[in-house]
Amino acid sequence: MPRKRTEMRKVKDVLRLKFEVGLSNRDIGKCLSLGPATVSEVLTRFKSSELTWPLPEGFNDTALEGKLYVGKASSKRNKRLPDFIKMKAELARKGMTKLLLWQEYCEEDAATAYGYTQYCEHYQLWLKKQKRSMRQHHIAGDKLFIDYCGPTVPIISPDTGEIRYHAQIFVATLGASNYTYVEAGRSQKQEDWIMAHVRAFNYIGGVPRLLVPDNLKSAVTKTHPYAPTLNENYAKMARHYGTAIMPARPYKPKDKSKAENAVLIVERWILMRLRHYMFYTLSDLNAKIKVLMEDLNHRQQRMYPGSRKQQFDLLDKPALGSLPTYAYEYIDSKRAKVGPDYHILYEKHAYSVPNALVGDTVTLEASANTVCIYHHNQLVAQHTRTHKDGGFTTLKEHMPHSHVKQRFGPERLLSWAENIGVGAREVVQWHIQSRKHPEQSIKSCLAILHLSKQYGSARLEAACQKALLLERPHRTVVVNLLNNHKETANPLTEQDDTPVTHHNIRGQHYYQ
Repeated sequence: MPRKRTEMRKVKDVLRLKFEVGLSNRDIGKCLSLGPATVSEVLTRFKSSELTWPLPEGFNDTALEGKLYVGKASSKRNKRLPDFIKMKAELARKGMTKLLLWQEYCEEDAATAYGYTQYCEHYQLWLKKQKRSMRQHHIAGDKLFIDYCGPTVPIISPDTGEIRYHAQIFVATLGASNYTYVEAGRSQKQEDWIMAHVRAFNYIGGVPRLLVPDNLKSAVTKTHPYAPTLNENYAKMARHYGTAIMPARPYKPKDKSKAENAVLIVERWILMRLRHYMFYTLSDLNAKIKVLMEDLNHRQQRMYPGSRKQQFDLLDKPALGSLPTYAYEYIDSKRAKVGPDYHILYEKHAYSVPNALVGDTVTLEASANTVCIYHHNQLVAQHTRTHKDGGFTTLKEHMPHSHVKQRFGPERLLSWAENIGVGAREVVQWHIQSRKHPEQSIKSCLAILHLSKQYGSARLEAACQKALLLERPHRTVVVNLLNNHKETANPLTEQDDTPVTHHNIRGQHYYQ
């Protein structure tokens, strides 16, 4: 096998040690870890060339290789490189292969063509040189990079041992100091996402000028490389803290390389340490994460001087914006079209708006306790938030005048029942008082009062009085009494003393 060509750096060292230091071939080989035959070959090639020592100023390695290895260099120079730009464009075609392009390349001139392996290697080397990666320079207090870890942590039910949900790990890191905040949340939904930012700002004690999140739904409603549409609630939080949002471009992880690195570090140094633990509550998990997060931020870094905390105190902390007087309170904001019943639906509960807005689009803002409705940025309705599914919250002033007249309230129901009799009024009163909200009893009361049209007011009054005597003033009891004509019977004398006989009843003699 032919001997591998000596590196040009060692060739120069051989010439220097020979002509300047005056060592023998054997000693030169020992100094440079070369065999004597290799040293002899280099000196022989040098003597047969037109070169002299010292080499001319500016004489580079390529020129030296061309003089010493003239045969091999010339054969290499005779090879014809393919047109890489054209090759890249052709490979973009569906079904195109490198093998086909190489065959066409050889057809032009087979004598100067590279073999298929070298053809592919040269193309890959050229392709790598086309990619450029600019090193990012991070200014103190400028950017906070935000992302979620891929792995999750299961929260387990202590009663059944089943997994209740998988906690999502939120990570935020400052660009200049790498100071990192980590917390676990129930989900990546909007409220968990936004309130994690609030706690991150409180942890670092200030606000950066820019937030750089990923393109998750809680941050971006419509992705775009240059003009994404931000989630309105997320943008509102940013306005409260006086910062701006600049989402990373889709499928461009280099835009948030700091977040990618921070996520990797958190997965290795925090999540991997938690793999042997079982967590039953989110607070227990966050308590453990907080201890490991402090350890991470105070650990000495390898590539930067000091710890993340020391770099944060030196760089980011003085440059951060100040926190507002009040922390942000999460408000869910939605746009909705007012229906014909002048209500809008939020979390499966309907809230009324002024009936003049039927068909218009309004903005709903819901906090933990209040629901506010705006039209053209003007407050038009405010309700106490109700978490009852399928219910209605209606204000009288929102109703049309004709609907107010037709509306059955507790007062009107009691007045109607009093016209029937004292018993009917007591039954209606019981239904109204037995419900948490009087509006919930309207249908039951109307169903009882409308029985007077079918059975007459006298019979209905008698059935209501008997239901009260039985201490069961339910609608079904009243209906059964009327259907069976028992509204006038005395319940104390209704007991039937006739013994029951049946072939399955054994009687007292069976056990003697």
